[in-house]
Amino acid sequence: MSRILIVIICCFLSTSLNAQTYASERQWWLQQMDKMARPVLSNLAEGTLKDKMPVELAKSVDNAANRSAVSYLEAFGRTLSGIAPWLNSEAGSADEIALRKQYRLWTLKAIKNAVNPQSKDYLKWDGGQPLVDASFVALGLVRCPWLWQNLDSATKQQVVTVFKKTRATVPVYSNWLLFTGMIEAFFCKYGMEYDPVRIEFAVREFANHWYTGDGLFSDGMSFHMDYYNSIVIHPYLAAIVETINNSNKKYQWYAPQLLRINKRYAEIQERSINADGSYPVIGRSIVYRGGVFHHLADIALRKQLPESLTPAQIRSALAAVVKKTMDAPGTYTKEGWLSIGLYGSQPSLADVYITTGSLYICSNIFLPLGLPETDEFWSAAPQPWTSVKVWSGQDVKADHAMDAH
Repeated sequence: MSRILIVIICCFLSTSLNAQTYASERQWWLQQMDKMARPVLSNLAEGTLKDKMPVELAKSVDNAANRSAVSYLEAFGRTLSGIAPWLNSEAGSADEIALRKQYRLWTLKAIKNAVNPQSKDYLKWDGGQPLVDASFVALGLVRCPWLWQNLDSATKQQVVTVFKKTRATVPVYSNWLLFTGMIEAFFCKYGMEYDPVRIEFAVREFANHWYTGDGLFSDGMSFHMDYYNSIVIHPYLAAIVETINNSNKKYQWYAPQLLRINKRYAEIQERSINADGSYPVIGRSIVYRGGVFHHLADIALRKQLPESLTPAQIRSALAAVVKKTMDAPGTYTKEGWLSIGLYGSQPSLADVYITTGSLYICSNIFLPLGLPETDEFWSAAPQPWTSVKVWSGQDVKADHAMDAH
């Protein structure tokens, strides 16, 4: 009975995602990504982001004026970080290629407006929070060399200028070390002078002091039961270590251990996705929606999943999360902007630093769109993830902790 039920559930999931309006599951993902990203990038490209994007603030906002001012950079950087691998790809149907061409044009114009002091949509790059979101722009450019290669020289210099502005901000002694590290990794990737100490400090703290065991890091001196291991720590460490190793192999000593840690945390993330696509509502920044699975999407994109997880089951699990969090009534405003919440509009879930722009970190669940449609992630038949298997009665292997020391 259990195996038959599993097949029925998988067929139902596939059918529910492949509605008549969508030719394939990948197209459904593209529809979801486009719905989320289009308002941000099209408006910034036209110089109308500040005019058109509403800025909803947390009820308990700590600094309304400053949070409002940086919200536009938040929306841009976080959106870019998630769609960057897809922008860098050449894969897909004729319709997908045409859509990508449009997004590439928008993104090049958006970057130009974001860094040009003469633009109406010149963004706020100095101060505390801008360090965070400048790093997401840097991550997007690291993930999409096509963008950097196709920017004009004047805009490239302005990008360098605004990134250097962030050096005046001393990062909080936490995952923030990775934000300044990511910006220096960007400089390294594209052959510019960079500060290796900022990278070294970030990598060494996590590698030598803040690994707690079983795939998890503390966020600074204290462990927090939240999703920041996925939102920032694992994806940033992976990108920084890979970038520097590609340049000078400085972190070859750490790469194998980090990969083991990343694979273990991927198992934990996969098991936290319930059969209906929901997941534990724990810790800060829960309104980031699919952004809390940044790591699982990133390791799938990297094709570094552990043997215990198949690409198809991760596709099915992440699709269930997207459907649960993005299709809920009230997720978008009437004008098409994200609203604060996890399942629709739930402003009381917001931490003091949350604004409309913060929410666009959910774009990172779409990272696997950077894989071609021929990749197993997309081409394999839908498969159930662990929660679906267990709660339909299938016999599943027990989970065990990992010692990576």
